[in-house]
Amino acid sequence: MLELKNLTKYFSGIPAVDKLNLTVSRGEFFGFLGPNGAGKTTTIKMITGLVNPTEGAIFVNGYNLHSAPRKAKQTIGYIPDQPYLYDKLSGKEFLFFSGGLYGLRNPELKKRVDEVTDLLKIGDWLSKRTENYSQGMRQRISIASSLIHDPEFIIVDEPMVGLDPQSAKIVKEVFSEKARQGKAILMSTHSLHIAEEICTRIGIIKEGKMIFDGTLTELQNFKISESENLEDFFLRLVE
Repeated sequence: MLELKNLTKYFSGIPAVDKLNLTVSRGEFFGFLGPNGAGKTTTIKMITGLVNPTEGAIFVNGYNLHSAPRKAKQTIGYIPDQPYLYDKLSGKEFLFFSGGLYGLRNPELKKRVDEVTDLLKIGDWLSKRTENYSQGMRQRISIASSLIHDPEFIIVDEPMVGLDPQSAKIVKEVFSEKARQGKAILMSTHSLHIAEEICTRIGIIKEGKMIFDGTLTELQNFKISESENLEDFFLRLVE
């Protein structure tokens, strides 16, 4: 679903991402970890087309993001670390607006709105303006809008920021279920325990380079042999 080939991005002559190679397949839940400034968000912005790479290529569902951007982006559902909503719209209006951007029309659009609101348990808030939403509800509406077109590839940047325990549980269950359905998920997070809890594969990036990439089983086997938890392992790698 995702293939990065020697992906590189320079800012003022300094590589933020340095010849990064990565593949994420259908059904994989890939946890993208790294310290601040490691290149996670820059990588995500290049995959979503918000930032152009200096070198390298990005393929999403077989489409080259550079030569076929619209076809590639139609496959993607992107959830940023901070939800961007139109405060004067109700949650329902925002979801209909988002679905329209992907070319959905009634009755299919209404059906999809009903499905995502039920999935994320936000039905009681649909008629209220998003300016009155809590951080957790804003994040849930943002996630719902990214899933409205049933994307095959879901990109998530720090999804648990500001979420209460109930919202965090709902969000984790939704992502895990999507992976079981065969969707590919790439999630950037600082929450090591969340990555260990729900991801099937974990990659750690440092100074723009991938320094670890393995399945959760490989990680568990390594931890047993080294008597380390994920946090100790992560800190030792990035240091």
